[in-house]
Amino acid sequence: MASAKHIFVTGGVTSSLGKGIISASLAKLLQARGFSVTIQKFDPYINIDPGTLNPYEHGECYVTDDGAETDLDLGHYERFLNIPTSQGNNVTTGKIYHNVITKERQGEYLGKTVQVVPHITDEIKRSFFKLGETGKYDIVITEIGGCVGDIESLPFIEAVRQARWDLGPNNFINIHLTLIPYLKSAGELKTKPTQHSVKQLLESGIQPDILVCRTEHHLPNDIRKKLALFCNVNINSVIESIDADTIYDVPLLMRKEKLDERVLTKLKLPHKTEPNLNKWKDFLGRLKNPTSEVNVALVGKYVELPDSYKSIVESFVHAGAENECKVNIGWISSETINKENIENILAPYDGILVAPGFGERGIPGKLEAVRYARENKIPFFGICLGMQCAVIEFAQNVLGLTKAHSAEMDPKTPHAVIDIMEEQKTITMKGGTMRLGSYPCELKKGSKAYSVYGRNKVAERHRHRYEFNNKYLEDFEKAGMIPSGVNPATGLVEVVELKDHPWFIGTQYHPELKSTVMNPQPLFVKFIKAAIEHKTTMNHG
Repeated sequence: MASAKHIFVTGGVTSSLGKGIISASLAKLLQARGFSVTIQKFDPYINIDPGTLNPYEHGECYVTDDGAETDLDLGHYERFLNIPTSQGNNVTTGKIYHNVITKERQGEYLGKTVQVVPHITDEIKRSFFKLGETGKYDIVITEIGGCVGDIESLPFIEAVRQARWDLGPNNFINIHLTLIPYLKSAGELKTKPTQHSVKQLLESGIQPDILVCRTEHHLPNDIRKKLALFCNVNINSVIESIDADTIYDVPLLMRKEKLDERVLTKLKLPHKTEPNLNKWKDFLGRLKNPTSEVNVALVGKYVELPDSYKSIVESFVHAGAENECKVNIGWISSETINKENIENILAPYDGILVAPGFGERGIPGKLEAVRYARENKIPFFGICLGMQCAVIEFAQNVLGLTKAHSAEMDPKTPHAVIDIMEEQKTITMKGGTMRLGSYPCELKKGSKAYSVYGRNKVAERHRHRYEFNNKYLEDFEKAGMIPSGVNPATGLVEVVELKDHPWFIGTQYHPELKSTVMNPQPLFVKFIKAAIEHKTTMNHG
């Protein structure tokens, strides 16, 4: 049976309470005490992965080194723990059913009737325990998406119930996250939603070991006592999770509430040393006491839902702290930008980032934003589609190929400076078929990209079908757009930059996916540095 200890995090009352942040914070505390920890997310939706979901549905799609398209919570896990996740860290109902149906078609169930219990629940448990059986981890934290009581979550909750018996005493705990709402008119905190949520969990056969209560106000002792009494938990296992200024405060708040100590006691694990959080505290100190401030425009088409660009936002937080600078993000919908208003819209910004995305909506605005940054020498950073827009804009306005475009947006363009990748031409299935995951990139010595990374070989994560068309490479180089990063195996252009511009870089890959608290992504760090310098020059100029 699994050698690791297992912690299952469930949620009640409402979704989006922050199970991912609580899981990541607890993992951080246990890691800081010297334990080897990983976190996995089980999502109750039937999509096999979030790769085909619109960002408005589910926030950004987070890509791992091994090319899995996963839930954005995996981004939190990596940013907090500073260790990569993989294919195995995100499992959906779709994946579970897909595996079971495949086995059924292969005759593996020996003619038995295939049912939710035991076949689906057994498959879920197999996935629960998989990472713990590798011998790499002391503790596996499993976050169950959705809420207790959701129809789609039922098989997962049943599998958690069975897991307690499979794992045996001291190897399993359930942490249940709920909401303690504050009723303004009555002027009091209400415990009833939590009581109902725990009752529902008990009806499923699971007694929570620890309650984590999300709240806007501190929990007085009488409320804690009431919760302990009605929810059948120890009073010191009622943990307050108060709204924080930043998600990076949560590990320290959980430490103060002794969440890690409760977990170690219940799992009968030694309370090794005190958690070493010095570096984390240093980061928070820089984050909260900036010495300067910059305004950066994020030009995209999903700006109404900031979660669509979660990793970019967090990369700015890390890069800001590294530069002791507060980064204010201006959310600008590319559909609102045109030649006439661009000056008004972008003039207040010290740097411009053109965001990734798919499809032709909002492209003209993105091209205008690139042109504005290029002509006015404003620090520019283009990611994936943002880099492709930089290439298209340069072709149209500098090379004079006025009809140049990407074959994705304009299949009839005479100059497809961005074209579909050769191996993508025959693909009709949309899910999981892009160029995904980590690929190597070689940087040109003497280039801006080389000086940013300080080395000539890097590996970054990708998620795209279209690429720079090398037929036009020479023309671009002659005119001053340099391919400063190239994939050594395929010759695919990964990084472009402008010769005569203070800071103008576009990357085909997604550097934001590898930025963590302990290792801020160098391109973001240097982009913010360039924005600070630009602001200083403008103020003195």
